[in-house]
Amino acid sequence: MIGVDTSHAQEFTARLNDPANPSYVPGARIVAAFPVASPELPGSAERIEGFTNTVRDKYGVRIVKSIEELLQTIDAVMILSLDGRVHLEQVKAVLPSKKPIFLDKPVASSLKDAVTIYQLAEAAGTPLFSSSAVRWYPSVLEVANAKVQAPSGAISSGPCPLQLFHPDLFFYGIHPTEALFTVLGSGCVSVVCTAGPGASVITGQWSDGRVGTLFAMHTWPAPYKVTLFGRDQVAEQRSDNGDYTPMVREMVKFFQTGTPPVTAAKTLEIYAFMEAADESKRRKGTPVLLREMLQQADCPEQWQLPKKVKPPAPPQASEPAPIPGGLK
Repeated sequence: MIGVDTSHAQEFTARLNDPANPSYVPGARIVAAFPVASPELPGSAERIEGFTNTVRDKYGVRIVKSIEELLQTIDAVMILSLDGRVHLEQVKAVLPSKKPIFLDKPVASSLKDAVTIYQLAEAAGTPLFSSSAVRWYPSVLEVANAKVQAPSGAISSGPCPLQLFHPDLFFYGIHPTEALFTVLGSGCVSVVCTAGPGASVITGQWSDGRVGTLFAMHTWPAPYKVTLFGRDQVAEQRSDNGDYTPMVREMVKFFQTGTPPVTAAKTLEIYAFMEAADESKRRKGTPVLLREMLQQADCPEQWQLPKKVKPPAPPQASEPAPIPGGLK
């Protein structure tokens, strides 16, 4: 475990190291950690001591003084540093070992760095993945798997307090954003952002005509909810209750198999969506193409949408359906 300056450090350790925990996940154990903090981020600098003490004293994790020392005694790596700015260098330090890497959110502090991380991992032959835990919330998966006829789009809402040195959505907005993409899948072409002091509304146009909207509240806490709209029915997330356990299970499978549960292309599309929202905000709410963001970040073609995406057909007026009783 690299970085012990986030609550994820103690939460993941509790699930992997304590068989008495009701959320215990067998198959892996955290044995060593390298604590590192970012002085400019209060949430990092002020909490690292407490989290380090917990994983060491309560869960028996050995604290080491460098990444090199860490790599000598482990089979897989979690990079959990709170600050996305340091992730690229931390990934570089691990890649030569070829040990599989789970990279906690945010992947990086820019789309450019995120693309670079995935390129370097592919070139090194090192398995790597990143995800929000919300992707595996049972209530989100229930909406994603709902049998909704002719879905036209979805709305996802959640907390998004802004964080220094990161694009608006990268830090907490990743959670409701990932819920939106879990429900709608890949294929977002363009983004428009309307930003206010209390919230930002980001609307994405999917290549097949569906529309995905993110309502990002700049407050903490705030409830999560995702709603899928179909022709004849609506599927709503019934609860925002969820925890890290399903994602920890996916991490263990990944460490054992080397097969990422979320591909580079899917992850980079999500980060392109979030960076395009920032760009649209800078452009006073004009639409921004995800492909433009990915090209500026030197993203390989294999991780982008096709160059020629068939535009959605415009809506057509139709004869209204009869109302029971013969009225129209």
